[in-house]
Amino acid sequence: MTAKPEHYDVIRKPIITEKSTMAGENGCVVFEVAIDATKPQVKEAVEALFGVKVKAVNTSITKGKVKRFRGQLGKRRDVKKAYVTLEEGNTIDVSTGL
Repeated sequence: MTAKPEHYDVIRKPIITEKSTMAGENGCVVFEVAIDATKPQVKEAVEALFGVKVKAVNTSITKGKVKRFRGQLGKRRDVKKAYVTLEEGNTIDVSTGL
C-alpha cells in the first residue's frame, strides 16, 4: 500500500506522554489525528505510512478547556487522539519521524 497525500492530513503527529509510553509497552501507539477522521481512515493511513498491520483503533476526543490568555477568555482547540494497537511483531518507532 502506498502513502497518499491525504494520509498525512489524517495523522497529525505522535503523542509522546507518560501514558502513551505505558501503552507502548503493550504494542499500542498514540497519534493526534484530524477531528473528522474515522477509525477506518486512521487504520489505512497508519498501515500505508508505516508499513505495519493494525489490529484495532480506539479514538477519544478531548474538549478544549476555557483558559485566560493575558486576561482575556479564550478556548483551546479540541483534540482527537487515536490509540492504534498493532499486530504481534509490528512496531513503530515514533521518535525517528516520517
